[in-house]
Amino acid sequence: MSVVSVGGDYDVVIEAGCSARVAEVVGDGVQRALVVHPDSMRSLGERITASLRDSGIEAYAVGVPDAEDAKTAVVAADLWSVLGRHGFTRTDVVVGVGGGTVTDLAGFVAATWLRGVPVVQVPTTLLGMVDAAVGGKTGINTAEGKNLVGSFHPPRAVLCDLDLLSTLPREDYVAGLAEIIKAGFIVDPVILDLVAEDPEAAGRPDGPHTLELVERAIRVKADVVSQDLKESSLREILNYGHTFGHAIEQVEQYRRRHGEAVAIGMVYAAELAAAAGVLGRDVVDRHREVLTSVGLPTSYEPGRWPELEAAMRRDKKNRGSMLRFVVLEEVAQPVRLEGPTDDQLRTAYAAVCA
Repeated sequence: MSVVSVGGDYDVVIEAGCSARVAEVVGDGVQRALVVHPDSMRSLGERITASLRDSGIEAYAVGVPDAEDAKTAVVAADLWSVLGRHGFTRTDVVVGVGGGTVTDLAGFVAATWLRGVPVVQVPTTLLGMVDAAVGGKTGINTAEGKNLVGSFHPPRAVLCDLDLLSTLPREDYVAGLAEIIKAGFIVDPVILDLVAEDPEAAGRPDGPHTLELVERAIRVKADVVSQDLKESSLREILNYGHTFGHAIEQVEQYRRRHGEAVAIGMVYAAELAAAAGVLGRDVVDRHREVLTSVGLPTSYEPGRWPELEAAMRRDKKNRGSMLRFVVLEEVAQPVRLEGPTDDQLRTAYAAVCA
């Protein structure tokens, strides 16, 4: 077992089988619990609900749509209605069981019900464990963009049950590696070395370095978040690759896996940094090498620049009409690139499409 403390405010437990411990971590004085799970994980959601009931808590399980279809105002309103019908108070708890979309949704519902009730997150995907469930960002999507409506609401605890990763399709597991590799590029190069040592093993939940990769990525996020919860400065580095990645997701109506979009987004950010003269070609090439080695995409289709640019201009990091990107000067040396020229933006896009 490994435990990562996030600023001393809550713990992230990384251990096989720890999802059975939800009742232990919800806290004292809890009378009611709402377990939010995707429809495809009903069995796990009901199992956790039963364990809460066995501990004397009045627990309810509610299924939501899979993937990004869960992150809508309509679904959130349905969950608010459940909380209201069952008389949830500020001492009760919401439990998110599922991938990043479910933990985002459950956290948002918890943050907004009675202006904030506790939430416990049980991420079931690699992406959820190393990114979405840790850090207290919650949100839902709108037609105008991803995560434009949300709140900062740190969880009471996060339980990363490594046993659950064995149920993931390989494509979903590999997509989650993008966020781990991102942590390697922005802070912890040892991650890149571990992946390069055996890329095939890195793409399997039973690989020899799985626990270390997950723990290192979570520590990167925990350290950053503990210094800057509300993304006023440092936390922006966690968005490396996300400006272009979120644009891809939006123009493709969220049909592409988040990690795949972020992988392409990191290559775009690297090419943009090279076009702006702040990053060497060797690091740009390393992006493609590491990502390709585990089966992640590194290129995009030409002809979609107007849609992508419009989506990027709605990014949360922008200030006024100025585009802002997180880029690298070197591995583990992230900086902000503010107001890149149109020529630099298009040069980077052309390089990604080549």
